[in-house]
Amino acid sequence: MMLSAYAQAHSGAIALLLIAAATLPATAQKAQSSAGPLVATTIAEGLEHPWALQFLPDGRLLVSERSGQLRIVADGVVGPPIAGVPAVYAEGQGGLLDVALAPDFAESGRLYLSYAERAQDAGLQRGQGTAVMAATLALDGDGGQLSQQDVIFRMNNFTNTNRHFGSRIVVGQDGNVFVTLGDRGDMNRAQDLSDLAGAVVRIGPDGTVPADNPQLEGWAPQLWSKGHRNPQGATLRESDGALFTVEHGARGGDELNQPKAGGNYGWPVITYGRDYSGLAIGVGTEQAGLEQPLHYWDPSISPSGLDFYEGELIGEWQGDLLTGGLSGQVLVRLDMEGDQVVGEERLFEGALGRIRDVRVGPDGAVYVLTDASNGRVMRVAPEGM
Repeated sequence: MMLSAYAQAHSGAIALLLIAAATLPATAQKAQSSAGPLVATTIAEGLEHPWALQFLPDGRLLVSERSGQLRIVADGVVGPPIAGVPAVYAEGQGGLLDVALAPDFAESGRLYLSYAERAQDAGLQRGQGTAVMAATLALDGDGGQLSQQDVIFRMNNFTNTNRHFGSRIVVGQDGNVFVTLGDRGDMNRAQDLSDLAGAVVRIGPDGTVPADNPQLEGWAPQLWSKGHRNPQGATLRESDGALFTVEHGARGGDELNQPKAGGNYGWPVITYGRDYSGLAIGVGTEQAGLEQPLHYWDPSISPSGLDFYEGELIGEWQGDLLTGGLSGQVLVRLDMEGDQVVGEERLFEGALGRIRDVRVGPDGAVYVLTDASNGRVMRVAPEGM
């Protein structure tokens, strides 16, 4: 197999991933796909509701657990909690959420964490909300420690609900940071332009507001886009740096969006879903001035995690989007032609459990996290590879 320039630069990481997949005792599931037979192999387990996965330059995996731990996973072994992680509000849908590496992580050790934060930890009066910390990770054996912890962002209205925190972090090609935020269970907040809930925000690496943010009349300065319900997947397209997100609808109406500067994506004025009671929400599925999703799911799959396939192991999927389903318990491939979804393929339905995160590894395989008290990291690849 020919390796891409990226793969050649990370050949050590690829070797570690392949060795781990080949040598660990594994629980495997098989599925037929457009790319032929696929095998999902468990490469690590024993994680407590894992939420996010990142690949470290040395081939090890960095995994967040919603209960508040950040861990290194190597050779099938889940390491001890990394010290210095912020205190989190681990109730309902809250907890330690996403982790993203700074572009210069290999030199600086800098990373970003998003999490649900208690008011008392933020010096506020009540409630909880989504925050982002920047910190420096020093690796030490099978663990490590965070230092230089700086809270660079917190939403501007903490409330007492324990729902819809978001939250994914994506570092743009210019180094600025996108953060997705849920509506916190109060749908009207998604249309309050002074409120950071129900939005994608864009901040500098130090939390400052980039000068080229939309900054439309009445908009909070950090806002990039509004009208989102609960976005739990986000990624960039490598070719042009375009941002894509997936978000949960209510009863139906999960969406794939391409959030653009100043765009309003409609929730709860327009939606392809209905309330859990069965009643209609908003005015229908479209209204002038509000953006349409690129794709929607009805019934819901509760999409979480999102990544473009830009590896070489599964050439048929090049340029397609991959997302997981929580309620759908499914891995979904969206066949992309430019910005258009021209097909959908559902894989491993009901076989792997609730899929919380999806990442394409440096070896070209697809890695997923399962959301469970005994959560797993699983590697999806063509049979025999």
